[in-house]
Amino acid sequence: MKNKRKILPSGVYGITAEKFSCGRSNIQVAEEMIKGGIKVLQYREKRHLKDYCDILAECQAIRDITREYGVTFIINDFVDIALLVDADGVHVGQEDLPVDAVRRLLGPNKIIGLSTHSPEQAQKAQEVGADYIGVGPIYATQTKENVCAPTGFEYLEYVVENVAIPFVAIGGIKQHNIDEVVKRGAQSICLVTEIVGADNIAQTVKSLNNALSF
Repeated sequence: MKNKRKILPSGVYGITAEKFSCGRSNIQVAEEMIKGGIKVLQYREKRHLKDYCDILAECQAIRDITREYGVTFIINDFVDIALLVDADGVHVGQEDLPVDAVRRLLGPNKIIGLSTHSPEQAQKAQEVGADYIGVGPIYATQTKENVCAPTGFEYLEYVVENVAIPFVAIGGIKQHNIDEVVKRGAQSICLVTEIVGADNIAQTVKSLNNALSF
């Protein structure tokens, strides 16, 4: 199925990860990713690691920056904060609020992404109205706690051939293996530590996007 609605631009999908950002704040990292040409940016932070008011303040600051530069801003998990800062959408996991409940809160015009790890979850995501799905983890990853086992390429190839909504490939993707992911049909790709931990975030994003020119 090739006619996928353009919710996600081709190229690098950015995600914050302060734990791996070498002492830089989520706001600093977001600014650098945007300088590098990121077109979609997800704020991801765990509540037990940061005060909720600080999370709200960071999201508001990043919302202001992303709006100024025309970058799509997605917030992971925190539907209430997404509403407060008028984010473009929310990304949820399999154990978070269900997509239909998030839709009732956000309304029809916001983007809802859903993490998926199997063909069954991908098909259900379409049925319940997710706008895009996360596909992975393609490789083993250390950026999320209690993450499932790597799905490998079999699931990615299934999504490319059988799922109509857009998707982002995620999980353990690095510069040395990204070609293997692209070769199997992924056009929106997330590298977390490879970007947030880079010495020069903006240049790293530029180099990756240049390498991913479709």
